[in-house]
Amino acid sequence: MKIDVISLDGAAAGSVELSDAIFGLEPREDLIARMVRYQLAKRRAGTHVAMGRADVWRTGKKLYKQKGTGHARHGSARAPQFRGGGKAHGPVMRSHEHDLTKKVKALALKHALSAKVKDGGLIIWADTKVAEAKTKALLGHFAKLGLTNALIIDGAEPEINFALAARNIPNIDVLPIQGINVYDILRRDKLVLTKAALDALEARFA
Repeated sequence: MKIDVISLDGAAAGSVELSDAIFGLEPREDLIARMVRYQLAKRRAGTHVAMGRADVWRTGKKLYKQKGTGHARHGSARAPQFRGGGKAHGPVMRSHEHDLTKKVKALALKHALSAKVKDGGLIIWADTKVAEAKTKALLGHFAKLGLTNALIIDGAEPEINFALAARNIPNIDVLPIQGINVYDILRRDKLVLTKAALDALEARFA
């Protein structure tokens, strides 16, 4: 399929042919959901922990004699039902990360890209070259293009002036092509790819 290429000023800059194998798939929500779950699980710290009855410091002496008191039988002050006792079945420090095959990860990215095309949320830029790293000037460009919430993917090295100018703009993310991922694609309304990023994507999935 063909898509128009525009410049940062909004002027027409030709068109490019998008690969149907990457951008023309019928999006599968199950694959995309698996990848988002994988990414969010991987970033969890897993440092939540509570002290169990083996971890708290309390006497191990029997509280009172077994029989004759009229109370329930207790053998340890570390039991969860006592104030200061250990927590029963509390969280433990662990990794939440789980595995996904390379094939599933690659396929999920293709389906996320195809979903953006289907929703009309894909924009192709010729490049991201700006004369100086001025946030105010870049905001003017974005206003012309109607960009308020976007993920912008550049080549292997994002243009330095553009990256510096964009880093203080809320809801605008700038990533190199190596950083493209399903979660960030979905969390922004628009996906902007430069021609360099598009070439790198097609080479990656060739």
